[in-house]
Amino acid sequence: MVAPKRVAWITGASSGIGRALALRMQADGWTVVASARRADVLAGLRGAEGPAIVPLALDVTDAAAVTQAVQRVRSEVGPIDVAVLSAGTYVPMRAKEFSARVVQDTLSLNTLGVAHCLEALLPGMLERGSGRIVAVASLAGYRGMPTSAAYGASKAAVIHMLEALQPELAGTGVILQVANPGFVRTPLTDHNTFPMPFRMELEGAVAALYAGMQSARFEIVFPRSLALILKVARLLPIGLYLRLMRRIVPKD
Repeated sequence: MVAPKRVAWITGASSGIGRALALRMQADGWTVVASARRADVLAGLRGAEGPAIVPLALDVTDAAAVTQAVQRVRSEVGPIDVAVLSAGTYVPMRAKEFSARVVQDTLSLNTLGVAHCLEALLPGMLERGSGRIVAVASLAGYRGMPTSAAYGASKAAVIHMLEALQPELAGTGVILQVANPGFVRTPLTDHNTFPMPFRMELEGAVAALYAGMQSARFEIVFPRSLALILKVARLLPIGLYLRLMRRIVPKD
């Protein structure tokens, strides 16, 4: 008997975690539809023998384009079994450089991009009673951190949005998960000049993410050491927490 085709759709697949996960899932027998804004980069995404990686250029900040992309995947490739929403950006921002435009652009991609995908994916998955959606947020969404006013806010919003939706989806057959990575060696973190404790290599991060996607737990976190520290930090009184954060403000 021929095994049924498993279809995964991954946004943010041109680099970093999204790209590495696309290759990992393709090697594991998935038919992967890889989306990102740059079609030229996607065209060079090739894996080992197995089902093809199907490139699909897409800007997730365009709600109509996202809806059309999901419809196209369903009609040309098949029902989406797993969607991994990893498109995102990080722009460090100091108080003296605060920019509402940076906040707007970051929220547009990191938060509204996820919302556009959820809007396009949920009706079909709910109708057939199956599917898995994994949104990549960040441990930076737990509490405010220096230089992360835009990025942390965008990821906190994603965590909040999925926590609000998950209770309604329980028992429907649609699995909703949030992935909260810490520091991972990717193009987004390569330009950071501040210490990045417990930074993971990309291969280990993707292995942790992929393993979590095969579980039933809502939150996927890695590295666990940093996640534990930040979970404890969420319990600290605000005054104490802010005093601790002053110690890691970058020096001029």
